[in-house]
Amino acid sequence: MNFLFLNNEWLAILPELFLVISINFILLYAVIYSTSPFFNFPLLINNISWLTVLLLILAFYLTINNNYLNITIFNNLLVIDLFGNFIKSFILLSTASVLIMSLTYNKFDRVNSFEFPVLIILTILGTLLLISSYDLISMYLAIELQSFCSYILSSFKRNSEFSAESGLKYFILGAFSSGFLLFGCSLIYGFTGATNYELISLLLVNSDYNSLDNSGIIVGIVFILVSFLFKLSAAPFHLWSPDVYEGSPTSVTAFFAIVPKLGLLVFFFRLFFDSFYVFLPSLQYLLIICSITSMLIGSFGAIWQIKIKRLLAFSAISHVGYMLIALCSCSIESIYAVIFYAIIYIFMSISSFCLLISIRKNSDLKKIKYIEDLTLVSKVNPFIGICFAITFFSIAGVPPFAGFFSKMFLFFSAISQSLYLLTFVGILTSVVSCFYYLRIIQITYFEQTSIWISLKKITKEISLLIGSMLLFLTLFFLHPTLLIVLIHNSILSLCM
Repeated sequence: MNFLFLNNEWLAILPELFLVISINFILLYAVIYSTSPFFNFPLLINNISWLTVLLLILAFYLTINNNYLNITIFNNLLVIDLFGNFIKSFILLSTASVLIMSLTYNKFDRVNSFEFPVLIILTILGTLLLISSYDLISMYLAIELQSFCSYILSSFKRNSEFSAESGLKYFILGAFSSGFLLFGCSLIYGFTGATNYELISLLLVNSDYNSLDNSGIIVGIVFILVSFLFKLSAAPFHLWSPDVYEGSPTSVTAFFAIVPKLGLLVFFFRLFFDSFYVFLPSLQYLLIICSITSMLIGSFGAIWQIKIKRLLAFSAISHVGYMLIALCSCSIESIYAVIFYAIIYIFMSISSFCLLISIRKNSDLKKIKYIEDLTLVSKVNPFIGICFAITFFSIAGVPPFAGFFSKMFLFFSAISQSLYLLTFVGILTSVVSCFYYLRIIQITYFEQTSIWISLKKITKEISLLIGSMLLFLTLFFLHPTLLIVLIHNSILSLCM
């Protein structure tokens, strides 16, 4: 990669700098007004949420108009390229969508702390810095910034025992994961004397992964890979995921399911494809085992779930297994396939969690908790029934919806690298997963009950959000070229 060195490095990182400055102004504004007796101690959660959405849109505009490409800044700690900017733009837009859908949840569940959107934007700041990280030190600091805010978000509902339990579990297991990551980075620095990705790759370019001299480096890489798989909630490092998904507030669960995975995948590409590509053949068996176990545990574990958030947690584990199929291929086509799959998965997750958050009973305003609560929802509100059907048909990979094409590209990338076992297991688990996805549609449309309910009216914001997601999932097959070309061009910049 040909890098330029600029004196004015702050312009290259202007979106992140803008978010840092904005966070300080938001905190100053919120603390002053919320504690002011003159304004009668106002609740600022909606105000701050909409302000945060506006800031994310402005950061998105700054990202797509960033003219500083293929450069490293701050003594090679960060890299700015088209691939990173492309992923950042999707993360910023998906986070804005999460904040919009959280407005309904905050209203009915009485979440009145303005710190919620501030923690969200801090987590996003860590994710953006992780995407641009080009050094082990900056990578570790970015992951820790993202993780610390995530621990607080998972236990944000203070009056809920389940939320406190999920936050504690996430914090304890996340501390072990961070320890693995730090120990792995220490081993790599000890055996190579470098922390920069490019310098490490130059030192290891002629290395043999079977040599005993490199055994310490391989151990360090394995520790980093284990930490990566934990944060990605891949089996057998998935045990925290169902409990955290269930115990966290639903808006936080949506955020965990939608946003962080894409940033972690970019971290994997930057580190393992740039620096440790020589050692990927020795790590391929570990990735294959994790991919197969994730698909099997996620697909078969979801069958027995009666709570919809736990079902979505096991569904997310199986989707991580599908993403690992592409990572096992170790090729440029695999990068394209997994990024395409992750983006389609973001659209499907936004649609599913919008539906989950917005459905409320008129009688007691309680949210949907069990799958049986969806009984005859399509009769009460036909629009919601159609939305459920399209969303879960797409998640199941039924053609002609967008989810079918995302799985198809993954399987093609695996077949091109002769990974027939992974392809067979992926197809098998896709068939199994169709059972519980279709069960949700069956309960929504055909389950009989003697008790009829009335649902709360969906807000305009969530209606527009659901409508736009469903239009994309339904009509994607008519004109897929735009997204395909954007991904293709961004990946080409990664290979320069």
